[in-house]
Amino acid sequence: MPAKDLYHTSFVSALQKDGWIITHDPLTIPYGKTEVLVDIGAERLLAAERDGKRIAVEIKSFIKPSLIQDLKEAIGQFVLYSDALADFPEEADRILYLAIREETYNDVFRDETGQRLIQRGRVRLIVFDPTAEVILLWTS
Repeated sequence: MPAKDLYHTSFVSALQKDGWIITHDPLTIPYGKTEVLVDIGAERLLAAERDGKRIAVEIKSFIKPSLIQDLKEAIGQFVLYSDALADFPEEADRILYLAIREETYNDVFRDETGQRLIQRGRVRLIVFDPTAEVILLWTS
């Protein structure tokens, strides 16, 4: 079993506190002749639903020495997973989000580059506080 992200447990707790039911942990998606194995390094894809809405979430820690390297990997994964979800009829209605800590949001996504990524629809975020285990912000 691939390793969980450093903040996996606290994010799952925050999502559950927000009223979501975890349906898959992880969510494995067929993609071409293989499957999207989200547990690359220290990541994990999970799925949840609430009020008939279904989401898939990639949790990223952003703990490498280079924030730009973490950002490139996160956006690349987001694009790949978005395409995989769209091509898999059983999961195509799930909306994909990238879950990040508030500190990461402030360091990476509040500046001009990060805001462009959000405004251009390159990424949707769930910002959470891993200590309090609460969701702080959703972007679309």
